Amino acid sequence: MDENTNEQVKKEAVKRTVTMQGRPMALTGDEIKVGMPAPDFKVTDNDMLPMKFSRSYGGKLAVISVVPSLDTPVCDLQTRRFNKEAEALGPDIGVLTISMDLPFAQKRWCGAAGVKAVRTFSDYQKADFGKAWGVLIKDLRLLARAVFIVDKDGVVKYAQIVPEVTKEPNYDEALAALRAMV
Repeated sequence: MDENTNEQVKKEAVKRTVTMQGRPMALTGDEIKVGMPAPDFKVTDNDMLPMKFSRSYGGKLAVISVVPSLDTPVCDLQTRRFNKEAEALGPDIGVLTISMDLPFAQKRWCGAAGVKAVRTFSDYQKADFGKAWGVLIKDLRLLARAVFIVDKDGVVKYAQIVPEVTKEPNYDEALAALRAMV
């Protein structure tokens, strides 16, 4: 590689990272920005059935909460918080959590946590969501913590990738963005 190409690669690598306990982790995929069409993706539901986003949530306002693993304290808090919010939002807004957890582990976690208003989906098979939405942590094959909101027309209206994976997202900011659309 020539020097200019090498510098460009370094700059892009710096732009596309998160940290985990202060350690930089490279993200795979392009960054999703507000105003972009929401990339379609396939994940697996808790009954091991495929779910295609455009088919299940097309024409619906959707909040996508992304977590590395439901069995960790911050992911647990985030998913419970969005479950509480989803109960108040009503059925016209889809609230989903996506992680790399296996579907039966997600189902077990939801049952133990009493989470019913948020639907959990697994990206474990092909990391289709993680790659399409730019939140796949390359070396760990986990998803970075993030929150996205997609409007009824399939346009990303809010995007937050949490810089430090072990920290919670800014719920107030995300919920304010959501309420502005309702």
